[in-house]
Amino acid sequence: MRVDIVPVGEVDPVVKREASNGLRAIYDCEVSVSDARAVPESAHDADREQYRAEEFIDLAKRVGRGTKNIAITPEDLYYHRRNYVFGLAYLSGSGSVISTYRLRTSSDGGFSDRSAGEIFSDRVRKEVVHEIGHTFGLEHCDNNRCVMNFSPTVREVDVKEERLCGSCQRDAL
Repeated sequence: MRVDIVPVGEVDPVVKREASNGLRAIYDCEVSVSDARAVPESAHDADREQYRAEEFIDLAKRVGRGTKNIAITPEDLYYHRRNYVFGLAYLSGSGSVISTYRLRTSSDGGFSDRSAGEIFSDRVRKEVVHEIGHTFGLEHCDNNRCVMNFSPTVREVDVKEERLCGSCQRDAL
């Protein structure tokens, strides 16, 4: 199986590398990176000054070359009535998206003594693994340490681990 990363907008090479590393480590898959794509202006909501996440999923599905495809963007995303989302995927679909916009904060609020760069890299890996998990049919997990746990804040992203719990791992196979 191959997961294709579709950069949308100016995506830092570190983000692409960390996303690739996270996917390979958890799903033991081949990972490719497509050429960067322009941010779809049709996704922009001027009233909110944000972008509709589902249009990035459509773009990833349309241009991605993998069995599963994930758009990665630095833009601020939202979905329906949510103020923002770190990412979005449809269960058992082929496309997904993550945004690094809200994953970049100066620290993890004192959760550890790691650098901001390390914390950001962890968040990218967790969110990519989480969204691709949904494309494998995994729903949100009640285990707050599982990468499939719903995390509406970066603090909750920081608490969870980068791997699937035993139940989710069995369901993903």
